[in-house]
Amino acid sequence: MERWVIVNPAAGRGKVGRLSGAILSSARAKGAKAFLTEGPGHATELARAAPPGARVVAVGGDGTVHEVLRGLAGAEKVLGVVPIGSGNDFARMLGLKGLPWKEALDLALFAQEEAIDLGWVNGEPFGASLGIGFDALVAKRALTAPSFLRGMPRYLYALFGVLKELRLPEGRVMVEGEEVHQGPLLLVAAMNGPAYGGGIPIAPMADPRDGQLSVILARSFTRPGVVLILPRLLLGRHLSHPQVVAFVGREVTVEFSQPVPAHADGELLPETSLYQARVEALGLRVVGGRAMARGEAPLLSPVGAG
Repeated sequence: MERWVIVNPAAGRGKVGRLSGAILSSARAKGAKAFLTEGPGHATELARAAPPGARVVAVGGDGTVHEVLRGLAGAEKVLGVVPIGSGNDFARMLGLKGLPWKEALDLALFAQEEAIDLGWVNGEPFGASLGIGFDALVAKRALTAPSFLRGMPRYLYALFGVLKELRLPEGRVMVEGEEVHQGPLLLVAAMNGPAYGGGIPIAPMADPRDGQLSVILARSFTRPGVVLILPRLLLGRHLSHPQVVAFVGREVTVEFSQPVPAHADGELLPETSLYQARVEALGLRVVGGRAMARGEAPLLSPVGAG
């Protein structure tokens, strides 16, 4: 099995760049091929170039993971993650959040793999989250946030900026072919994992191994209403709000009368008025925290690990 390590030096607001020399050297000492990305889209190209059966490790945050995922989804390749980003919601879903990079790299390269569900929207893959509407506007605004803000503070900064211009589109939502909503719609979240936006527990019940998407609808909200629900959202207690409803399903269709922004794993998608999402049950091979929790032996002893 070939092992490829893809390091995004821009991830973590440059933190990965400062560590990149050590990460590349460590990966190569363990027998892996290691690459430094040169710009947006390069991680996808590298992941696509990895041979069938390869283990491909993304070093960075959710954006890096999403790029690598785009390059290997649908192929017989395994995704590993070294979470050094500003959000790390995909790593959180796998039980890897907070691991030191050296430990995460060893795990990603040598621990047993497992299968999780893979999301698709309009033909593009996603790992942990799909957000349509308000939260995608927030993700778009977050791109212009001050560089010193990371994770949830960055999300909240962008959120309050978007609130100033809040206009709810009219939307229609179908889950498993059944209409579950028609009318004003703040947001739709179709989740494989429980969190997005740097740890916002939008779907605390989501399970990436159940063959279902957890679908959260926030229907008609005023600006004060959005502000008032925030504390409940941050604690994962928003599902009891009368304007928040939850469903599960393998297929979700969201239609609007005009293009509405959306994001997959925090990465903005081309804006359109129709989003068709589905889940491919256990469609992605990954290395997650389950192997670490079980205390399993590595597949092979790390070369030069001492």
